[in-house]
Amino acid sequence: MVDSAFFCPLVHEGMLAVRGPEAGKFLQGQLTCNLNYLSDSQSSLGARCTAKGRMVSSFRILPEGDGYLMAMAAELVEPQLADLRKYAVFSKCSLADESAAWARFGLAGADPLLAELGLQLPANGDAVARANGLIAVRLGDGRAELWAPAAEAASLRERLAAQLREAELNDWLLAQVRAGVGQVFGATRELFIPQMINLQAVGGVSFKKGCYTGQEIVARMQYLGRLKRRLYRLALAGDTPPAAASELFSPVHATSVGEVVLAARGERGCELLAVLQEDAAADGRIHLGSLEGPALSLLELPYTLDRDREVQR
Repeated sequence: MVDSAFFCPLVHEGMLAVRGPEAGKFLQGQLTCNLNYLSDSQSSLGARCTAKGRMVSSFRILPEGDGYLMAMAAELVEPQLADLRKYAVFSKCSLADESAAWARFGLAGADPLLAELGLQLPANGDAVARANGLIAVRLGDGRAELWAPAAEAASLRERLAAQLREAELNDWLLAQVRAGVGQVFGATRELFIPQMINLQAVGGVSFKKGCYTGQEIVARMQYLGRLKRRLYRLALAGDTPPAAASELFSPVHATSVGEVVLAARGERGCELLAVLQEDAAADGRIHLGSLEGPALSLLELPYTLDRDREVQR
């Protein structure tokens, strides 16, 4: 389903912009990622947390014009704008919902087309290429995103459709599940700390930057804590993906042992990412919704967790 070349409009996400001479300084104190690593050729995953280290949003961020763009779940843009504005009053920056100003497409197997557009996108994850107002972003699993001004959306979509299959959003999300990249949605706000969705393993957390909201909790968990809940990939029979925040159960505990992070239909049933308690995952008897609900089976993630490597960022 996700092995062939395709494109997909990323209609499930919106765009939050922070612009102005102090945009970087302001965001550096708000986000888990290090803005000093960003450039015209480099983007990053990241998150914003509460003081208790719980994520209220996750996103991909890159520099653009006089500030930064953050692509995140569409339902999070307005709440994040309202919250960030409370802290930005003493900074020389402005915040706006620029979702309507940009069109974004997910691409798989489309490097030749990007080259035709003048975008020579490197193979390394998080790389960025720019040309003629277009922005291409490389994802860690080889896929790419194409960001364009909204005025060019119709003509660009026609050009993509002339060379690539237009896929359902599900195909894009399935690839994301298989890449092991978790994401915060409205239903999962404040449920997870970054390490619970393995954000530190995919470059979304910097342990060498200065303070940011929630940093003490996130750093303490990385250096001193033992995380009892983390991200797993699972399979589920049936063709209806469970919603984010759907609870998972195991006979190991009397209460819920985890929540769905992201799910999509696969070739044989559904695949999903979920945050699970380690002992329940080790036991293997995981069920959706209740102990009597449909059974899930564990699948492998495409990366391993390495605390020593993760703290080098």
